[in-house]
Amino acid sequence: MSICLVPIGVVKNGITERPPAWKDVISEIHIRKELQEGLSDLEEFSHVLVLFYLHLSMSSRLKVHPRGDESLPLVGVFGTRAPVRPNPIGVTITELVSVRENILTVKGLDAFDETPVLDIKPHLPMPEPVRLPQWVSKTR
Repeated sequence: MSICLVPIGVVKNGITERPPAWKDVISEIHIRKELQEGLSDLEEFSHVLVLFYLHLSMSSRLKVHPRGDESLPLVGVFGTRAPVRPNPIGVTITELVSVRENILTVKGLDAFDETPVLDIKPHLPMPEPVRLPQWVSKTR
C-alpha cells in the first residue's frame, strides 16, 4: 500500500538547530491560501494538534534512549516522541496564539523552519486519569 500526503502548509520560525526549550518557541504555520476557509472558527480553541512531516529525520530505529539520554532505559520508539520512526510523522499539542488569514501563530511547536505541516486539529482535553511510564518523570 502506498500513501501520498500533500502538505497543507509549512512552519516558519527560523529554527535550524534544537533550541534549549521548544515550549518557548513561537512559530507561524503558513497554510496554503486555497485552504484558508478551513481555518474558520479555529481561533475559538486555546490549543491545536499539529501533525507534521519530520523531513530532516533520515533514519529509523525501533529502540531508543528517550531524548537521547543514555541514562534512561532503551525503549521501543513507539513509546517515545523520538523523530527516528518508520513513518517520520510528528505531532505536537501547541498553544494557539492567533489566526490571521492563512497564518496560525502557535507556541511550543517542536518543528524546525520549513517543516511541512500535514494537518491541524483542535485539541480537546485528555481524559483523567493519565498513565505514564516511570522514565517520563525523569525527562521533565
